[in-house]
Amino acid sequence: MASHRRPKQPSRTRVTVLTATAAAAVALTSQAANAAPKPDKSEVKAKVDKLYEEAEKATDLYNGAKEKQKKLEKEIGQLQDKVARGQEDLNELRTGLGSLASQQYRSGGIDPSVQLFLSADPDDYLDKASTIDSLSAQQLQSLKKVQDKQRTLAQERAEAAEKLKDLADTRTELGKKKKEVQSKLGSAQKLLNTLTAAERQKMAQDDARASRGASSRVDLGNEAPGSKFGGAALAAAATQIGKAYVSGGTGPNSYDCSGLTQWAYNQAGVGITRTTYTQQNDGTKIGMSALKPGDLVFFNSLAHVGLYAGNGQVLHAPHPGASVRYESMSTIGSFQFGVRI
Repeated sequence: MASHRRPKQPSRTRVTVLTATAAAAVALTSQAANAAPKPDKSEVKAKVDKLYEEAEKATDLYNGAKEKQKKLEKEIGQLQDKVARGQEDLNELRTGLGSLASQQYRSGGIDPSVQLFLSADPDDYLDKASTIDSLSAQQLQSLKKVQDKQRTLAQERAEAAEKLKDLADTRTELGKKKKEVQSKLGSAQKLLNTLTAAERQKMAQDDARASRGASSRVDLGNEAPGSKFGGAALAAAATQIGKAYVSGGTGPNSYDCSGLTQWAYNQAGVGITRTTYTQQNDGTKIGMSALKPGDLVFFNSLAHVGLYAGNGQVLHAPHPGASVRYESMSTIGSFQFGVRI
């Protein structure tokens, strides 16, 4: 006879475990389905190139702040020297008035106007017509000299204090920009680290091959330079081919993009400014069709600069991990304009 007993119900603990296991399995399946695929080498390279471009912008702002710091330090030093010399002049003038007071004392007493001047501040007293009327011409001239010197010194001290504040702000900005550059370059390195060792090696080899090939096979045509300075600058930059890109580099062992252009023009006897944002104003702006060898060429919203070399080629310091080389304008980025110096 068949049994009609009801089947045994699973325990609450067993139901809980089965439910949790099923939920975990569903979650893992969902995560696997939604997980982004690992980016391939070309995607990583595109992202890294973008980070390098952003780092170059931050580097240029960092370089600009550094130049401003140098300028402020020089101006502050000159002002402090000026204040020190002015104080010496004031002391001499006061000494002269002290001698005048001594003479008056020996002859019967110190003139009240001179006595007042020898106190902290004669300005209010000098403004009173009755006092000025009571002074001799010699006394009036001496007192006015000291008054003018005091006012000049006060202005110079105020100017120095303002520049010191500006310097402190600039140093703070400098620190922020340096961190931003390091952050961008660090993010680029993390991306590169997602590639296999073989992929990273292949990317480095491709870049090295591009540098070697550009220097040996590039066809620059036979265009005449846009100016004698441009021709000399381009010739100087060509001697630096193969030297490494280093953020903040100004030569002679390594360069960033604007460091190379500044160095090249210095060799040509022309001093240009340090950053892409200021180099754009160092000459006459021209369009692509007017470019001649030696002209500065700007790309990527002024994030990058190089020297036009002729036949659509640019001589530049590209990015971290690369060296100074020729490269086609079509591969560098978005062209902005040229500048002829």
